Amino acid sequence: MTNDELKASYVVIRHNVRTYESAGVVEVVKGRANAESTLKKFEGEQSPSDRHAGWRYFLEKSSLKAGTDPAEATELRQAELESRESKAAQENSGPNGGSGMSR
Repeated sequence: MTNDELKASYVVIRHNVRTYESAGVVEVVKGRANAESTLKKFEGEQSPSDRHAGWRYFLEKSSLKAGTDPAEATELRQAELESRESKAAQENSGPNGGSGMSR
């Protein structure tokens, strides 16, 4: 593992692959190995009916501090996603944005 993977924070996120619904961040941990172990723990504790309903977990690298409250982490992550989407939309709607074709 790289030094960055050892020191970086990761969020474990619960989402539904059938409905695309997000249940948000369930834990913030430090280090890729810890994150993968935590992910496996959540998957191991998951009931078969929950998994059949489409609920899964995935990892995402994050700037959040390990141990951050999951509800707070979910809010902060959502705000960051909305900010990125807004910025991308502004860049695409500028004078050189859009399709890139001129007439």
